[in-house]
Amino acid sequence: MTKDQREGKVRDEDGYTPVCRLRPLASSDFDRVLELERVLFGAGAWTYGMLADELAALGRWYVVAEPTGPDASVVYGPGPKPVVGYAGLWFDGDVAQVMTVGVDPSYQRHGVGRALLTALVSRARELRASAVLLEVRVDNEAALSLYERAGFERIGLRRRYYQPEDKDAFTMRLDLSAARSSGTGDDGPGVGDAA
Repeated sequence: MTKDQREGKVRDEDGYTPVCRLRPLASSDFDRVLELERVLFGAGAWTYGMLADELAALGRWYVVAEPTGPDASVVYGPGPKPVVGYAGLWFDGDVAQVMTVGVDPSYQRHGVGRALLTALVSRARELRASAVLLEVRVDNEAALSLYERAGFERIGLRRRYYQPEDKDAFTMRLDLSAARSSGTGDDGPGVGDAA
């Protein structure tokens, strides 16, 4: 992962590059993350208790994106900036599982989700996971496109996975074992390297 990718500087097709810093999710971020959850996931949004339980569970790693560039000061003024994206990973000792990825609608399609996903995949590689798995709604075209560009492949369908919306999900997988077993020490291009 390049320094630009770690900092969320991923140029999008329209030329806008939001500058975001990725950092660990803190309890002080809960209110904003839950606000984004409601906007992004509606009735299926996590509650405060669900988020707290998730973060307290073993093997979890969560990161948030916050704007840091000159445009952030213009938009938000001086002082702390709001979280504009968040993502989480669970590692069970073999396979890593993407637990969630969420990006403020005003920051979508500008590389923030890609930077968050890159961080999750990089963390999975650091943990020496053999693969990364995730579920995504079958009607979430933006997320499907992001994951497929990152090298994830559809491996199954989970009927009625998302509740209470009663929506199906694709299970997707990114194989990390091939790069690790090559012995080169090079995990190949990171997410977004070709973008």
